[in-house]
Formats: sequence, C-alpha cells, structure tokens
Amino acid sequence: MLCGRNVLTPAEPDTYDLLVDMPGGMKRVQVKTTTFKSKDGWLVRIGRRPYSIGNNAPLVPYDPEVIELFFIVDGDLTVYVIPSLAVGGRTQILLRSYTKYIVGNAAGLMASGSSAA
Repeated sequence: MLCGRNVLTPAEPDTYDLLVDMPGGMKRVQVKTTTFKSKDGWLVRIGRRPYSIGNNAPLVPYDPEVIELFFIVDGDLTVYVIPSLAVGGRTQILLRSYTKYIVGNAAGLMASGSSAA
C-alpha cells in the first residue's frame, strides 16, 4: 500500500498472505520476516509446514504456481520482493544472495515521532 498498490487479504485462510495488484496483474504474496543473523548474514525460512498435530512436520517449499512473490523483511528492516521462481524450491535462504531484489528499507517507518520540526 505504501507503494501505491491495491492490496487484498484472503477472506479465508490460504497459502498466500496478500493479493497485490501489480503491473503484470494480481500476484499472490507470502510475507516472511527474520531476526536470525548467522555469520554469513540474515537467514529466513521461506518454507511452510503442512498441517500436523503439534506443528512438527518438516518444512516444504511453496509451489510457484500458488505463490508468485515473497515479501521479506530482515532484522535491519531491509525489504525484499523475491519471485518464487528465484528461490527454486528452497525452504530457507541467505538473503545476501538476493540483494538484487531489495526494494527499500522500513527503518523510516519505525522512526520516533518525537523529533522537533
């Protein structure tokens, strides 16, 4: 919405989090965040768990026929929009390998409103 796009949420639980009106049409988007930073950089789990009692099933990748984009925010508030085809069936990625998909930083949204004008 901050980018001027129309955004919809599914009326019932679904495999995507948002429908976003993009120049190429509506895209199904899965939203992910991470605060896990390894010595190599930010890691984010982009897999899903099929429903299981105790939520202990192994992660499986999202089907690129079901999710077109991942919207990811890392611990530095860097924002990525990564096509699902670019992650090639992975369930976890190292974000430094996807820097070409950085679209901005949300740190400005977290700024304190207490500064004098």
